Amino acid sequence: MSRFDPGRRRWLAAASLPFAAQVPLVGRAADELKAAAPAPGTLPPLFDDIARRTFAWFWETTPVETGLTRDRSPSQDVCSIAAVGFGLTAYPVGVERGYITREQAVQRVAVTLRFFRNAPQGPAPRGMTGHRGWYYHFLEAKTGARSKDSELSTIDTALLLAGILFCRTYFDRDTPDEGEIRRLADEIYGRVDWAWMQVRPPAICHGWSPEGGFIKYDWRGYNEAMLLYVLALGATERAIGPEAWSAWTITYGEFWGMLYGQEHLTFAPLFGHQYSHTWIDFRGIRDTYMRDKDIDYFENSRRATYAQRAYAIANPGGWKDYGENVWGLTACDGPTRADRMYRGTSRRFRPYSARGVGLKRIEDDGTIAPTAAASSLPFAPEIVVPAVVEMHRRFGERIYGQYGFFDSFNTSFEYDDAPLHWGKRVPGFGWVDTDYLGIDQGPILAMMQNHLTGLVWRTMRANPVIRRGLKRAGFTGGWLEESRNAA
Repeated sequence: MSRFDPGRRRWLAAASLPFAAQVPLVGRAADELKAAAPAPGTLPPLFDDIARRTFAWFWETTPVETGLTRDRSPSQDVCSIAAVGFGLTAYPVGVERGYITREQAVQRVAVTLRFFRNAPQGPAPRGMTGHRGWYYHFLEAKTGARSKDSELSTIDTALLLAGILFCRTYFDRDTPDEGEIRRLADEIYGRVDWAWMQVRPPAICHGWSPEGGFIKYDWRGYNEAMLLYVLALGATERAIGPEAWSAWTITYGEFWGMLYGQEHLTFAPLFGHQYSHTWIDFRGIRDTYMRDKDIDYFENSRRATYAQRAYAIANPGGWKDYGENVWGLTACDGPTRADRMYRGTSRRFRPYSARGVGLKRIEDDGTIAPTAAASSLPFAPEIVVPAVVEMHRRFGERIYGQYGFFDSFNTSFEYDDAPLHWGKRVPGFGWVDTDYLGIDQGPILAMMQNHLTGLVWRTMRANPVIRRGLKRAGFTGGWLEESRNAA
């Protein structure tokens, strides 16, 4: 998955509006939006079509022999371990929605977990799938061995493990096959050497490679690593201590502030406000930091979603089609790496990049990712549903295909001389991706189901790793105070 590189050159697509000019959505406007939201547990028919197509991407493009979900398709044939985690989460969703039988899901999950349990681990640079319980970010689809020079990725391993633990808890029947899933999941999670990645304790390092050793960056600030820390705190062997959570949250300070009318803990691309919430129900539970702010992380993500919409309405960069129902910046494909003149100023267009709106930086080249809005559905359905419906209505012929929304599109990109990294030019439209990405498909399906039935959240509330990790991090309140059986 993509993340911000602290050493990377920063670029502001356009200056944000002065904070004094940012107007929070309150009063009548907010009331009207909430009144227009679909009733709890319901969505327009379009969303069922999106769910069916998105699920089909995981089910039909993942090799049945290994369960190694592809990073993207159709352009590449490399596995992303994070995409595997989202795929494992998708299969029980498919069972609940009636797309596949429970037995079909059991077989697919078992194949996947057998692969990861049996795949070779070790420090050698070639032929290995992982080391010390961690896994390489990208794997060769046919062999499952490390792909090129990819790193042992702590966050991508966490996303894989989240999917594994979800299946471990969901498949709870007393049958040999479901019993095997639980046993395999315990083995895979249990052998992760969490403390080994605390090379600069108590923080967790971004990763390791045989050639370069430990990556020089640790997980600090507010971002998707919330899930990683919870999983590391929830371990019973080689775990990290509670001081790691305190050390991590103490770096939040510079990320809290007012952004486009919403005071919240900011992170520029929306995936950082979505990934941990895919598996953990943060409604009503709070750590020390959020108790001090008198909100929870769920409310924080709701505010981040509203801030992105407000940014699109303000549209300081003057990009085409941005507005109240066309918005969504996150990590996604883009058309190219090139500087081009746009409305009288030089703009930098990017290929795959983490786009977003933050207090300190804006990464925006006019590229919209439908997953950014769609995966925020549980946080703010009153603004997400109209956005998804309108983008499908206006652009669906170009941006919606066999497996749902293509990863991204850019109607402002109209440059015939720029070499494309991804996608294609569409005369009279702009640029549109032609790939589906697993880490963007996955949150769409899982978060839609969380909004409708709470499936993933309800299941993971009963998982001892999640409960233990949250409590060691200092979370209290809500469902976390209930007994495991009640949950």
